[in-house]
Amino acid sequence: MATLKDVARLAGVSVKTVSNVVNGYSFVKPDNRRRVEEALEATGYRPNLGARNLRRGRTGFIALVLPELSIPYFAELAGLVIAAAQEHEWNVLIEQTFGTLAGERSALASLGPHLVDAAILSPEALQVDDFQLSVPTVLLGEHAVDVPISRVGIDNVAAAQTAVRHLVSLGRTRIAAIGAHPHRGTAALRLEGYRAALAEASLPFSPELVVPALNYHRADGAAAMKSLLDMKTPPDAVFCFNDLLAIGAMRTAAERSVRVPEDLAVVGFDNNEESAYSAPSLTSVAPDKAAIARAAVDLLHRRVDAPDGALENVETPFSLLVRESTVVR
Repeated sequence: MATLKDVARLAGVSVKTVSNVVNGYSFVKPDNRRRVEEALEATGYRPNLGARNLRRGRTGFIALVLPELSIPYFAELAGLVIAAAQEHEWNVLIEQTFGTLAGERSALASLGPHLVDAAILSPEALQVDDFQLSVPTVLLGEHAVDVPISRVGIDNVAAAQTAVRHLVSLGRTRIAAIGAHPHRGTAALRLEGYRAALAEASLPFSPELVVPALNYHRADGAAAMKSLLDMKTPPDAVFCFNDLLAIGAMRTAAERSVRVPEDLAVVGFDNNEESAYSAPSLTSVAPDKAAIARAAVDLLHRRVDAPDGALENVETPFSLLVRESTVVR
């Protein structure tokens, strides 16, 4: 493996000059920089990130704590966070909590400066007193607990309103919701947006049309849809709090010979890859996941460089992608 001395010898410069180029310092003469970069390419030199981090007092790792990687939204987001972290020469350690209080507390307790430089958390069950943090931290999404920690996420209330307004615009008047959950802050906010859109359209809120989901899997959406279709007056539209719930709901509709979208319009949330290829394809709220990942990692980098800096709440964009599950072709 080539060393700084090998590169310096080939470039005809000092080891210090090579080090300055490798570390991105700007005060190197252009001719020297060119010669060093050519020597780096010729020797195949790769910096020892472990030694560099040791000198900086850093580990070179950040933690990404997520509820469940089997949910496509979190799996896709994890890949995007890894890509964004690489731009800051960070590796990512991923912890899966399954959204339980015990799992989230255990993950939080394991995070320390001996292991990671910082952490990105997507909690579902943690309470205010649980947030005893030993490293700079950024939260993903909106949550029921109010803690002084920087956050990145979309406006879930506005996103849910947008989804339900779309259903209202199609002339649907009996609109159900699948995904209410007592401990998920995002679920409460999406329910708030659902209710706001109904009120805006002068449609009554009917509690029996709101079906909870303990988990956000396809089976939960299928079971919820069965209970809705068993009603004396079934809904003519349903807003699901994630895409997996929506795809499960559409499966039940197909089994009951309920046509989507003619008899039942369906909207999901998250815009997972599967939503574009389901049959029919799924109309879905699409958070800008790449923007969420970049903003979270960039914000985390600022927190590491300035731990006492001002808290930041970064709101990222979303859109509604209209597909076959709501529009009759």
